[in-house]
Amino acid sequence: MGCGKSTHGKKLAKVLRRTFIDLDVYISKEEGISVEEIFAEKGEDYFRQKESDNLNKINNQTSKLVISLGGGTVCFNNNLNKILNAGLVIYIKMPAEALHKRLINSKTQRPLLQNKNSEESLEYIKKLLEKREQFYNKAHLTINGIDLTTDKLKEAVSLFIAKH
Repeated sequence: MGCGKSTHGKKLAKVLRRTFIDLDVYISKEEGISVEEIFAEKGEDYFRQKESDNLNKINNQTSKLVISLGGGTVCFNNNLNKILNAGLVIYIKMPAEALHKRLINSKTQRPLLQNKNSEESLEYIKKLLEKREQFYNKAHLTINGIDLTTDKLKEAVSLFIAKH
């Protein structure tokens, strides 16, 4: 959440001449309402199931894709193993403080941060990262998200692919 997955994913897809899919946008279009509304009206469990269902649907496509996953996608329903087997998984790593700064300045509403003040948000982000890091650290490639550019990301991907 806030590390730049969608922004960098779009740019990387363009450079690699691949189709880009933002899983949250994909789900939102399918449901006809925003992710925030899905959380509010149907709950997180419903959203997590939709995430898994749509991830399976996308993974069954034959075209090569760049997919931006929601920050929690890899933590539920064995999704991590599915995506690790489907392609290259990249973790854009950032400290909680940097994520917090981005998120409080973001125009995008984050369901998991709603109704929290700045201090509560930072604490929540720290706890969330601590809980999710065990999943994130299983990515094939971890890259520092501070000052990340598309060129740096493309170079890291190219180097990883060349080594493997």
